[in-house]
Amino acid sequence: MPDATELSTPATTATAADERRMRELFRSEALVHLDALYGTALRYTRNREAAEDLVQETILRGWKKWHQFQEGTNCKAWLFRILTNTFINGYRRRTKEREILDAQRSGRLAERFFSVGAATRWADPEVGYADRNLSPRVLDALDALRPDFRTVVVLADLQDFSYREIAEIVGCPIGTVMSRLFRARKALQAALADHARDYGIGVAVPA
Repeated sequence: MPDATELSTPATTATAADERRMRELFRSEALVHLDALYGTALRYTRNREAAEDLVQETILRGWKKWHQFQEGTNCKAWLFRILTNTFINGYRRRTKEREILDAQRSGRLAERFFSVGAATRWADPEVGYADRNLSPRVLDALDALRPDFRTVVVLADLQDFSYREIAEIVGCPIGTVMSRLFRARKALQAALADHARDYGIGVAVPA
């Protein structure tokens, strides 16, 4: 993955001192989030090499747009928005190309292309949630959620973003984020009721 010394300076009229400051700020504000970006990229791509490529492209795009970042604002959310958009746009483009080929083989065009929301994926359980000590049952329940529900769960409960930050990242109103997260947690509670009882935890299954 790139570091600040491997990135060429964006085309600006910056002086040498300005350039050094930009690099130092990028290193201190952006590169500290590499691990979080990589963990989420794994959940999206389910592939280590693809995740590394996605993070590298995110960092390069972030550096190219660094002059647009407002110092003092939430850099992590800014980077995650780039990561998510980069993945969704790339995934949708590849899926469109694949569906066009499939449609040509069958002699008809596909009625519609892969939805943007369905592009969300999770990492291989063996690497995705080790730090959270999540059991296979929990991982199965997470994978069974609707893609848009999984997205808000990972951003809220695994990356600790606020409702407002998630809304900015996924591009929907805060109320929609809250509704999706509530419904996702309710679905997880119902799916994991038996699992909780195995550990002696009483769970009231939502009606």
